[in-house]
Amino acid sequence: MKLNGSIALFQYWNRLRDGRTAPKRTEVEPADIKALLADTFILERDTRGEAVFRLAGTRLCATYGRELKGFSFPSLWREKDQRLIARLIHGVFQQKSVVVISYEGLSRNGRSNHFELLALPLDGGVENPRCLGIMTAAEKPFWLGADPIADALIDSIRVVDPDKEPMFLKNRPAIVVPPLAPSSLDAPTTISEFSRARRIRHLVVLDGGREE
Repeated sequence: MKLNGSIALFQYWNRLRDGRTAPKRTEVEPADIKALLADTFILERDTRGEAVFRLAGTRLCATYGRELKGFSFPSLWREKDQRLIARLIHGVFQQKSVVVISYEGLSRNGRSNHFELLALPLDGGVENPRCLGIMTAAEKPFWLGADPIADALIDSIRVVDPDKEPMFLKNRPAIVVPPLAPSSLDAPTTISEFSRARRIRHLVVLDGGREE
């Protein structure tokens, strides 16, 4: 893991699991990771056994130019890599593995940017496996969010041993790690808000305010 968003989410997840193979999905508090929510996602397995987005952050949806909820996760990748991605996420679901993928995202207009993806298992029971993840852009060019990512080329894949990874992360520069309990009294941004988002061109709109 190289990017701060991936490191912060991993360390939150690692403290939350407290020695278990994975924390329960009900233990994840959106308010604890509100600074990361725009880039985070949750995957679930549909009736065909395919990994699909259950929830996706607003910036992530804007990056791909569409609402990702219910969308196939492997389909974000080049066709030749889709089976590999599906197998990796199956490992997260079933073997509770932790996966880090570095990739190059290619936009509709031929621009490119590097991203890092972290996939973390959640314990949702045998019948309801879940995956918590984050997709972070290495840089934030002016066009990101207006020129949607349409293709992805894998640079590297790493299956992480979560019991050893914290030792390596100690050598990284210090970053702000999400707390296990909210530290402010501000109204939190919750994952449930993702499902109320609407898209207008390249913008993501969250319904709110007064209802007549």
